[in-house]
Amino acid sequence: MISPDPFLEDDFRVLTPEAFDVVLTNELKRAVRSQSYLTLLLVEPTLRDAPPGAADGTAATEPEAEREAAVRQIARLVSREVRETDLLSQTEQAQLSVVLLDADLQNSLRVVDRFMARLEHYQFARPLAIGVGAASCPTHGADAETLRRSAKARTVHHQRDVDSTPRPDSRPGWDKSSNAQ
Repeated sequence: MISPDPFLEDDFRVLTPEAFDVVLTNELKRAVRSQSYLTLLLVEPTLRDAPPGAADGTAATEPEAEREAAVRQIARLVSREVRETDLLSQTEQAQLSVVLLDADLQNSLRVVDRFMARLEHYQFARPLAIGVGAASCPTHGADAETLRRSAKARTVHHQRDVDSTPRPDSRPGWDKSSNAQ
């Protein structure tokens, strides 16, 4: 049973993990029935350096909280590069799950390239390394758990550092454009 509000409070496009699981299961059934593709992407950020004050034990925030904040920011940016019908969810492991409906792996890789280009030009609070795993239904599995395991094992975009150095294209407003169709 999913909660009455299936979205996280601060972002209308990001489903709660419970709602995501229900919708993913239903979409997998639909994909199998209609013989269409569906691709699951797992986006995993890793914080690169210690926050200011960490050396003396006075870090302002916990690494887990910073990583969750990074996942929320990545979700906002990625949501502008995918279709309105595609699904996004922040997992309990501070990862972003994205389901691209009616998309095979080859076409999904184009989407990954597009949103990674956006992420590489965005100024995050701290340097990150971002890796992306992908698995497609029915190619890599037809149930949620199999797809998750396959996506974790199938890295399509290796951990790449995303700098926190200011860039001209990272000014406020840069992340508001969209190429989503």
